[in-house]
Order: sequence, then C-alpha cells, then structure tokens
Amino acid sequence: MSDKLLAGTPDLARFGIDHDRLENALSRRINADPESVERGLAQLVLTIVELLRQLMERQALRRVDAGGLSDEQVERLGRTFMELDQRMAELREEFGLTEDDLNLDLGPLGRLL
Repeated sequence: MSDKLLAGTPDLARFGIDHDRLENALSRRINADPESVERGLAQLVLTIVELLRQLMERQALRRVDAGGLSDEQVERLGRTFMELDQRMAELREEFGLTEDDLNLDLGPLGRLL
C-alpha cells in the first residue's frame, strides 16, 4: 500500500479527507502573491543580517573596551558599522519595511532583537 501512495497521487477519500475542503484550506493559508513573497524573503534576509550586525557590533565593543584595538581599527570599525546601518535603512525603505518588522516575535522566547 505504501508503494502505491509514494508512486502516485494518493486517493484522499480513502483517508477520509475531502479534496475540495483541503484545497480550500490550503489556498487560504498559502499566499503566493509574488510581491508579498519577495517582501517576506527580504524581511527574513534583512532580519538575519541585522542579527549578525548586532552580534558583530557587540563583539567589536567588547574588543574596544578591552583595549585590544588600535585607534585606527576603532575608527575603521565605527565607519563600517555606520555605513552598514545606512545601507540597512536603504534596504528597509526599498522593501517597505520598518526596524520593528525585523524584530520577529519568537513567542515564549520574546522578541528576536
């Protein structure tokens, strides 16, 4: 029986599943609008980039506080983070996102950022 299920389209009625009802439920849950898919993907990518940026900035601040960097390195890090922040703002604007849009709600774990 499992060979038949894997080999072709399963007969949903055999499992007590109404095909039309399943299709209706899926169409309500899946939004395949290209614009919303693009925005959602941009939101996910920018959220990951923002999370990494914040982690790198915290690490850089720890190194600065520990005195492990020269003045030139501190200056270069500052410029780099300012430019990255500016570019992130441009990308958020381009995709119609706000800073809060990148701060995903992780349920019981709280906010991501």
